[in-house]
Amino acid sequence: MKFVLTIIIVSVFSLNAKAQNPSISTKYSEPLAVYLFTKSLQSYQGENAFKKTFTQSSFNTKKFQDLIAQLDTLSTDYSYQYLEYPYGTKVPGMTSGLLKKNLIAADNLDAFMIRSVGIIPNKNLVQLTHILKEFIPVYRVLVYEPNQVKFEEQLVNIKNFVQEKKLVSYFKKGSQFYKSEWDNAIPLEIVFYPLPNSQGFTAEAFYNIGVSAIQTDLKNYDILLSVMLHEIFHIQFDEQPIEIKNSIQSWFLQNPSKCSNYAYLLLNEVLATAIGNGYVYEQLHGNLDKGEWYNLPYINQLAKEVYPLVATYLKEGKSIDKAFVDNYIKAYEEKHANWINELEHIMSYRFILSHQQSDFNIFRQLYPYCSIMEAEDQITEGSIEKMKAAPLTKVIIVSKNNKSDLALIKKMFPELKNWNYNATKEFSYSQFLNDKSQLYIINQISSSTETLIKQLKP
Repeated sequence: MKFVLTIIIVSVFSLNAKAQNPSISTKYSEPLAVYLFTKSLQSYQGENAFKKTFTQSSFNTKKFQDLIAQLDTLSTDYSYQYLEYPYGTKVPGMTSGLLKKNLIAADNLDAFMIRSVGIIPNKNLVQLTHILKEFIPVYRVLVYEPNQVKFEEQLVNIKNFVQEKKLVSYFKKGSQFYKSEWDNAIPLEIVFYPLPNSQGFTAEAFYNIGVSAIQTDLKNYDILLSVMLHEIFHIQFDEQPIEIKNSIQSWFLQNPSKCSNYAYLLLNEVLATAIGNGYVYEQLHGNLDKGEWYNLPYINQLAKEVYPLVATYLKEGKSIDKAFVDNYIKAYEEKHANWINELEHIMSYRFILSHQQSDFNIFRQLYPYCSIMEAEDQITEGSIEKMKAAPLTKVIIVSKNNKSDLALIKKMFPELKNWNYNATKEFSYSQFLNDKSQLYIINQISSSTETLIKQLKP
């Protein structure tokens, strides 16, 4: 079982003992489906089933091309940070999640617009609503109506499957394991929409909502729902109280392993994969999936290796603790100590300083899988201090003011105290830092950034 999409967005819940169990409901939302369909047509989106269907249709006219172009330049994505939480453990709040939540809650786009006032500038909200209204008939003709009978049958089957298999029990097990907070009065809503002419499906979760596009001939609900719960487990990880997050971070910091930092960065995805794609799938299907659980080898391998430990904790009703963390780090170190030197792995969590913003796009092209990326187009004491505070792989590309910038870098990192270099010559240098992250310094004179990045070595 392999899937690609992993999107997690912040949710806020509190503890409430009044309701014994959370509920799980399934539904279809046309406003959300139209929004996601229209977003898939944007110019920056790669080839996909919706774009192919639209491009080959009679709706591919200047009118709709112009609307897509408007959407390309329309600002709707804003975010805010939860700065009191340990770095990287709390997903930023995102307006994209709030807008999708309101699309699901609204019966029509006018209601969505009124409900969403204040989330983004009103001018942008009105324009977005107008674009979506124009695309409603396009979506109905091209996607929903040709697949309506099969899709509505799938909805009924999935609803029955959720109830018969008691999916809420796995949610409760995850909540116990993560020690996350959840008000049981808040239901889990899983929203589906049809995805014709596709070999796979998508899944994401935000707030108390899961969303999945499903291929119209899908019948393996074991895979679908285990992947959906994978995404929901990301929410539970995100919703751990700050005290739990601080404890988990301290257990990783206290562990003497050289690998503990990069093991920590993998934790969220590895746990969701082991619980969702491993434990839940096994319970639903009757045996473990023998295929790949995740499309990235680092996550796939580690999730499978720690699965027996995770399964034991789930079966015994235990919560994540220091012993779990130590055994998790041990599993990483004993079999994969070399991973901290593999760029494909450590560049998934990166902080880049460069005078040239184009360098950031080169990193995206060379290392497209990225869980966390920060970037600043200046090399100053402030930007370096910000970089030092993040337990990420650190890359500094010096392409001007070489002499002064290199001197500043040496001054800011105590580990570089004895570092010698020639600022007039092109070079790359690496240093494993005290926070157990890799630092790469590139002194660029004449070679291209891509060439120099490809030459990096630990």
